[in-house]
Amino acid sequence: MWKPHAFVRSLSLLHFLFHLHSVLPLVSAKGSNTTTWNTLSVPLLFIVEFEKSVFEYGNPPLVIARGGFSGLFPDSSSNAYKFAVQASFKNVILWCDVQLTKDAQGICIPNIKLENATDIDKIFENNRTNYIVNGVPTNGYFSVDYTLKKLRSNVMLIQGDFTRSSSFDNTVFEILTVDDVVTTAAPPGLWLNIQHDSFYTQHNLSMKSFVLSVFKTVNVSYISSPEAGFLRSIKADINPKITKLVFRFMGKDDVDPSTKQTYGSLLKNLTSIKTFASGILVPKDYIWPVDPISHYLHPHTSLVSDAHKVGLEVFASTFLNDIPISYDYSYDPVAEHLSFIDNGNFSVDGVLSDFPLTSSAAIDCFAHIDNAPKKVNTLVISKYGASGDYPPCTNLAYEKAISDGADVIDCPVQMSKDGIPFCLRSIDLRESTTVDQTIFSKLSKSIPEIKSDEGIYTFDLEWNNITSLTPTMLNLFNNFQLYRNPRYNRNVSLLTLSEFLNLTKGHTSLSGVVIIIENAPYLARNQNLSVIDAVIDTLSKGGYDKLGTPNVMIQSTDSSVLLKFKEKTKYELVYTIDEVVSDVVDSAISDIKSFAHAVLLKKVCVYPNNEEFLLTGSTKIVPKFKSSNLSVYVRTFHNEFVSQAYDFLSDATVEINTFVQGAGIDGVITDFPQTANRYRRNRCLNLGNSTPPYMKPIEVGGLLQLVDKSSLPPAMAPAPTLTEADVTEPPLPPFSKIAPSSPFAGAGPGPEAQPPQNAQAKVDVCFFMSSLTVLVASLLL
Repeated sequence: MWKPHAFVRSLSLLHFLFHLHSVLPLVSAKGSNTTTWNTLSVPLLFIVEFEKSVFEYGNPPLVIARGGFSGLFPDSSSNAYKFAVQASFKNVILWCDVQLTKDAQGICIPNIKLENATDIDKIFENNRTNYIVNGVPTNGYFSVDYTLKKLRSNVMLIQGDFTRSSSFDNTVFEILTVDDVVTTAAPPGLWLNIQHDSFYTQHNLSMKSFVLSVFKTVNVSYISSPEAGFLRSIKADINPKITKLVFRFMGKDDVDPSTKQTYGSLLKNLTSIKTFASGILVPKDYIWPVDPISHYLHPHTSLVSDAHKVGLEVFASTFLNDIPISYDYSYDPVAEHLSFIDNGNFSVDGVLSDFPLTSSAAIDCFAHIDNAPKKVNTLVISKYGASGDYPPCTNLAYEKAISDGADVIDCPVQMSKDGIPFCLRSIDLRESTTVDQTIFSKLSKSIPEIKSDEGIYTFDLEWNNITSLTPTMLNLFNNFQLYRNPRYNRNVSLLTLSEFLNLTKGHTSLSGVVIIIENAPYLARNQNLSVIDAVIDTLSKGGYDKLGTPNVMIQSTDSSVLLKFKEKTKYELVYTIDEVVSDVVDSAISDIKSFAHAVLLKKVCVYPNNEEFLLTGSTKIVPKFKSSNLSVYVRTFHNEFVSQAYDFLSDATVEINTFVQGAGIDGVITDFPQTANRYRRNRCLNLGNSTPPYMKPIEVGGLLQLVDKSSLPPAMAPAPTLTEADVTEPPLPPFSKIAPSSPFAGAGPGPEAQPPQNAQAKVDVCFFMSSLTVLVASLLL
């Protein structure tokens, strides 16, 4: 229902932030116009001489915002359109799915069934009608049954995709006409999609007449339709220098109602399509087919090259950050975009996206960067290696983390029964291997000091038995049907600590390793295993106490462990704060400084979120630690969109950028190092006032201000403050025998372990504290 007070408030906020963003440059000084593109059209071809070399530059692909920023706000709403313009590439094109009302007015609604994008079924209950749409009997609410006045005075736009946040549905989003879109958002370009011309013709409504009337007041950049007959009928009436016609392909087995041919058959005659259109719009899988069973990519088709040969532009559709994509992309929407625009063979001429910020960044910041140098020095630290792609703590996970550009790779050290230190993410073998399917399943037991339920523990099996187990993938989000690389090479192996250290040698890209130690008191007291001495011994035998070896970090939640390492070594010590905290008292910081050089926080300690998964603000915990010269690392950055608050726009890069530039953290812990490493090398960093909006951190808490407060759950109490009592641990218990370590690969027995004197300097990490304008703030209206 109409809520005048909410509408006025929203309008005021949006006006303020819209003005704020109007003063920001929308493109980077070194943007996408400084690279070569394999797109079809190059109307602004120019040549630049640089260091006696000559380069030709073409047009970058277009970003077409489907219904505006419909991945966040209700499709075709005022906020969706405004945010798309403010957050996207300078020449973003706004997409409008045109429906006709009973009085022949054109409105922007994504679906011919109005209940799929509006609250009409709640306003006009029991008013459903039945019509034939493209030969299929269809029941629903149709615009042909209502005048524009009746719709706009009662019906509001809502989020029609039930997998997306409905938090904004109580905001007043009036249905917009085509003219309203232009007036509201002032788009650089407008794309009208005419999906159902035949249907409206059956109801004595002329889509052609409406479109021609629009031309009198609005410059339309593109008109698309899946009906060849409509495009042919309007071709003679448009100025091709102003408006381009695009034939939209649907499913290959679907039928064009105007030609009665399947789109699969029409695809075979691109020359014919060229007679009435200048381009084609196709689903992504027309270009990169995805196996419907395995969800891996097939080789790309020749469609883009074939279409370019006959002079047709190619636009690819269905770029969405918040749906499962091919496993080949590791849940990274930027990686998916790059496969369509920067693959060395072809580039599409534009992408139709629900998340135009991601599309803009992919084109302007990430395409063609190859081996660009790092623009920021934020450390990329692996989480069990590249465990988003391979089983955690295996040879393949570590090798991929190194090749993906991780600065530091991690080894959570566990102890076998025969005293071998090795890398595994958990002391419970059930969590990382197939031990339950072996004869060792009978070793399951309960140790409340370690975990609440039963486990099969590493210290109950000898190393040769552990190596016989098959490591398993870490599927954190299988409840959402998001699985990680199920086709990984099963021939993976776990590594002893010495093998892990040996693996890192010779890789100059690595700056160090992090050794994670947990459960040391229990192992010493109950199993007579000294994980601390085993680690020190192995590091010493591996030469990691010598000048020129990679930096060693020792990480633990137990301050007594770090104190012991401080007593015996010169390694960098990282204190893991395992609790969710919102602040820290000065005495706790002083205590931490007495035994650590850095802290590791959970993401929610920096940017808390509410039950609706919206950020509520930021804490002061990072600057507090940094002001005391403690480096701050944050965990864990995943690619899967369900792991990110809605504020981060279902894009891992947006989340990383906000933590790096907004919070100024020193390092990210991630199971997808490639995403974080590529972020550091993108060309849109370090541009000062010329930084484009899609490479600015989001305004923390900005989205929350757009939500009707009456629809929010009660505010959550802030997380507790970290005190000195939370940090202090009892001394490590004595043990009766010292566990032997495995000999370092390639080394002799070596002398008795001595406390190593780590000679390397502590890694300097660049810290960004600049205050940056927020994109979502442009919509706080």
